[in-house]
Amino acid sequence: MRVNGSIQKDPGRWVVPEKARIEIDGKQPERTERIVLLLHKTRGTLTTRSDERGRPTVFDLLPKEFSGFGNLHAVGRLDQATTGLLLLTNDTRLSSWLTDPETRIPRVYRVTARGEITAAHAARMLEGVPSEVGLLRASRVELLKTSGRESRLLITLHEGKNREIRRLIEAVGSEVVDLKRVSYGALELGTLPAGSSRILSDEEVEAAFPGAPRSTGLAG
Repeated sequence: MRVNGSIQKDPGRWVVPEKARIEIDGKQPERTERIVLLLHKTRGTLTTRSDERGRPTVFDLLPKEFSGFGNLHAVGRLDQATTGLLLLTNDTRLSSWLTDPETRIPRVYRVTARGEITAAHAARMLEGVPSEVGLLRASRVELLKTSGRESRLLITLHEGKNREIRRLIEAVGSEVVDLKRVSYGALELGTLPAGSSRILSDEEVEAAFPGAPRSTGLAG
């Protein structure tokens, strides 16, 4: 491989694709259009490319015209029982930026929990709950409806840990009945039907995530 005319043998060397001239076997790699999809993930699908047990994945939800984009990958994960907004892209720089805890991009989840969630419970989730994966803490908790049977609330996270909302709800003595991500940054799920997806324009991505890496025409 040559970078700016010089032979490079170090695979760990960093380059800026839009500024560097890269050649492999004397040829420049083809530029690939950046693709960013907003998908309404359904319950029971896995956020993975394939599953050894044959269970359905989010890639099974994509229409056939996206089947040729073999390098699409999910931005972060939603567990099998969680539904809602999931991003997929072929741009690894963008996905790394979006999932970096330092960017603190808000993710909003609509939660239905068993039993009554009180203001005191919400305060505890905001203060933080210790766990085996570190301190779990919601950035915002909005109580929409509470009763002895079930409660509905919106929880905002800025740094998602494994099963964080489910762990937070369990820590206050309740259990998640339904969990749905409704927004990521300034992107909202809106009325997109379950299982459907749509391509986001570069303008939508830049407006939703100020400071994110811009599309350079060289994805990956």
